[in-house]
Amino acid sequence: MSKIAIVYHSGYGHTAEIAKAVARGAAQLSGVTVQSISVADADRRWEDLAAADAIIFGAPTYMGSASAPFKAFADASSKVWFTQGWKDKIAAGFTHSGSVNGDKYNTINQMFTLAMQHGMVWVGLGLMPGNNSSKGSPEDLNRMGSFTGLMTQSNVDQGADAIPASDLKTAEHLGRRVAQFAAARPRA
Repeated sequence: MSKIAIVYHSGYGHTAEIAKAVARGAAQLSGVTVQSISVADADRRWEDLAAADAIIFGAPTYMGSASAPFKAFADASSKVWFTQGWKDKIAAGFTHSGSVNGDKYNTINQMFTLAMQHGMVWVGLGLMPGNNSSKGSPEDLNRMGSFTGLMTQSNVDQGADAIPASDLKTAEHLGRRVAQFAAARPRA
């Protein structure tokens, strides 16, 4: 049995929808339990994070970096860092913004650095970029062309229901991939 925790902040609902898609993908593997944890509830959920085999981080990209509530969660995780409580857990990350680029890579890099400081093992998408040739389309998985983590986009003047289906499918792929790595992880 593998336990996956998805800890995220969502300011306008878009990142929460991506978190749901990541959870759907992880839950596709038998023997996997998934818990979604808003950073607003993290202070009450440190034990759930400690029990997880994998932690997937999620935040919107605001002004070129992770949102302030996610950063506050990351800073609060320093208590776990002192004991190396997340060492060797699987980690991954996702972000959403209104701009196609929006400097999303910086947000994923912040999550990657957080995971590395905790001694975690990072899992990227493992997908070739989509929609980058004349034969591609916006319906391709990984249409944003990210390798390090999941990057998604929808227009700022539309709600979460406007997130492209290909981004949600890519989110499911990330969840499934993390669950596969968590299931294969040697237990101490």
